[in-house]
Amino acid sequence: MDTPRLVSWTRNLEDTAALDGAVRALEPLVAAAFATGRRGEVLRGDWLGHAVHPVLTDVVLGTWTSATILDLVGGRGSRSAAQRLLGVSLLAVGPTAWTGWAEWASAADRDKRVGVVHAATNAVAIGIFASSWLARRRGDHAAGVRRSLTGAAVATVGGYLGGHLAAARKVGTHDPAYAG
Repeated sequence: MDTPRLVSWTRNLEDTAALDGAVRALEPLVAAAFATGRRGEVLRGDWLGHAVHPVLTDVVLGTWTSATILDLVGGRGSRSAAQRLLGVSLLAVGPTAWTGWAEWASAADRDKRVGVVHAATNAVAIGIFASSWLARRRGDHAAGVRRSLTGAAVATVGGYLGGHLAAARKVGTHDPAYAG
């Protein structure tokens, strides 16, 4: 049986040594800002015995998805609710990214390569959703909707890579009690 293209692409990304320069440049910055001491313990979820990042991604992805659904089927009456959902997502992206970087700091090199692309893709999605929120604030709902749809497409790639790291590569905080 042939390996699915998506799997081959992801495996190639894991093996892309060209990403090592970005990884090495980010490692000391991420370690200092998000991964050491008590701050690192809190952001990783050591206190919980479970990674916090996946829980927070549900907030961000859920609000983005909900806003997009309202845009597509909610009608004029749902415009302000969609904008509020985008606002909530933009408030949640910081803590979500911080917890992701805390996890990334202790990942293996192959996972760090994927993680850099995951973070960059999500940064693009965040920028697009922020521009959607701003367009809506200026009263240009149609531009806001177009931007949200674009952001949703980009976020799908970022979400896939994050899911790959969590599910296939097992990146995340794990309490020793789960080892048995």
